[in-house]
Amino acid sequence: MKIEFRADSTVIALGELEDNATARDFATLLPVSLRLLDYDATEKIADLQRTLTTAKGAQVSTPVAGDISFYAPWGNLAIFYRDGVESEGLVLLGRLVSGVQAFQRPGPLHVMITLAQPPHA
Repeated sequence: MKIEFRADSTVIALGELEDNATARDFATLLPVSLRLLDYDATEKIADLQRTLTTAKGAQVSTPVAGDISFYAPWGNLAIFYRDGVESEGLVLLGRLVSGVQAFQRPGPLHVMITLAQPPHA
């Protein structure tokens, strides 16, 4: 499943969701408007309107730049623009396929995340 990130009605990044229960649950929230905040000079984070389903117990993963993740302990979305550190409870939702640099700018970023529209024939 492909997703788009828009700021001021302009597509700033494209992503592709994983085929897992948490990513499918995230897709049910779309479209969603979020205010992303910087966290640890590594990622942009935002609270979601509800906690997502996680199929497994505690997961441990080390995020890399471009990862779109759900941090289960806080219930928030995390979009990594730099490589992160090993974290327990981080569930990979997908990856940015373009536009990671759009998340590197300092300060908050207002985005609308939607399912990507197929190109017109």
